[in-house]
Amino acid sequence: MSLQSVLVPLFKLYLCGIKVLLYQIFNRSFTLPVLPKQNGRVAIVTGGTRGIGFETARHLASLGMHVIIAGNEREEGAAAVRKIHEEGTEGTAEFVFVDMTSLKSVRHFVRLFRDRGLPLHVLVNNAGTMMVPDRQTEDGFEYHLGLNYLSHFLLTNLLLDLLKRSGKPGCCSRIINMSSATHYAGVIDMEDLNRRIQYSSHGAYSQSKLGLVLFTYYLQEQLTASSCSVTVNAVDPGMVDTALYDNLWTLVQLLKKPVAKILFRYTGICQAGSRRQSPSRPSPNRKMRTWAQRVNSYLRY
Repeated sequence: MSLQSVLVPLFKLYLCGIKVLLYQIFNRSFTLPVLPKQNGRVAIVTGGTRGIGFETARHLASLGMHVIIAGNEREEGAAAVRKIHEEGTEGTAEFVFVDMTSLKSVRHFVRLFRDRGLPLHVLVNNAGTMMVPDRQTEDGFEYHLGLNYLSHFLLTNLLLDLLKRSGKPGCCSRIINMSSATHYAGVIDMEDLNRRIQYSSHGAYSQSKLGLVLFTYYLQEQLTASSCSVTVNAVDPGMVDTALYDNLWTLVQLLKKPVAKILFRYTGICQAGSRRQSPSRPSPNRKMRTWAQRVNSYLRY
């Protein structure tokens, strides 16, 4: 592994981070509008036991939705559900186990959900990880690619028919993919998606987030062409002080703490204001199709 293959992705990712911090310094946080009640509607939020995912689940429940918090920490899940119910929200919440690093677990989760005969109006693909040392999922995929992208790609496609049936003209079902401004630093290597030739945790993370953005655009293109009442959006929450940063290098962790207190957003206070992102690529259509074809060859859903 060359030094350049490590330093270039690192530099590009932290440059994106600096740009986001500057944006947050000179721009006001997103103000959450007053949203209409959503009684009787159903949402799934992956990684909804903490951080941005929990705040999302809590707010959807406050609007009257039945929220299914999907995650792999049963105690955290029970605590999240209890906290939401203690707030006396109009909606309800429940925790259902799923390991998003396992495609088998994702398929099992979908089977359990479909067996209940519930509609599905909102799918928030929020679960993710960042800066993990070189490791693989149980299916043999690079960890960022498997958790951040492939599992949500599979989950979305397995639930897509339910989302289509639940959406109506003027009242669309929604798919929200939690991406990141670091997708601008992402490079998708079709010949080495699993980063086995030259591994960089920074490059792997950026690639997974770029994949989510390309998938978002491609899926919305397909849904629009078939006149389906489903919308797909990729969002960047900005830099929010969550456990996502736990895998940073020790030195960076120490530097991050004072910076985070001053400049990062906090879940529960600013409610993770978000803004839509677009891929910084000159010809996204061809790249989207190539990316989708390659992922389809990995997953048979």
